[in-house]
Amino acid sequence: MTIVEIYSESLTDAQWEIAHAIAQTLVKENTDVNELGKTVAYLRASIHQPDTTSRFFKYLKTLVSNGRQIGHSGRTTDYYRSIDKVCSDYLKGIQDAYTILQILGWVSRLMRYYKDAGPIGEIQPPSVESLRQAEIGKVITTHDFAVGQILEAIVTAIKGNKVTYEIMETVKLTEKEPKKAQLLTEGQKVKVEILDLKEDGNIKKIKCTD
Repeated sequence: MTIVEIYSESLTDAQWEIAHAIAQTLVKENTDVNELGKTVAYLRASIHQPDTTSRFFKYLKTLVSNGRQIGHSGRTTDYYRSIDKVCSDYLKGIQDAYTILQILGWVSRLMRYYKDAGPIGEIQPPSVESLRQAEIGKVITTHDFAVGQILEAIVTAIKGNKVTYEIMETVKLTEKEPKKAQLLTEGQKVKVEILDLKEDGNIKKIKCTD
């Protein structure tokens, strides 16, 4: 089996990079893939509950705290600690539980592949941009943006006549607002209009309408 054979179009490039790094990290630390499977099963079973993502990360902390009592070997706590750390490092920026479930499902497959593939060299962690793009990709697939559409945004930065807006807590765009920059404040909620879209459906250009 090759990496190409286990690649899935259901993952974006950024999500694939994250899954790749998590799997390599866990295999390098000799983490039991069956213990990861338990966390995946928990997430799948609770996927429809409110605040699923925050519940999942709390569950990982609980496993670390109670590893000695619920573990089957002396290393169980170490397994849970590794899983908790790598998930916190690479998945905390992803709010959608379905996306996390999809990534971890592939991590389980990749761990089995890398375990048999020989020694793993230096692991290249996902870039901050990749982590952000993974979440942006989810926003794009769940929202049909259109030119002329009005959205809520938060002003996150103002530098001269350039204003940075954040939309849906994920998409950040910086636009020149010569007439409005001095009237806005950081943290302010405003309405913005979509002026242009990228080929992938993401927002390319906006303007403040307030």
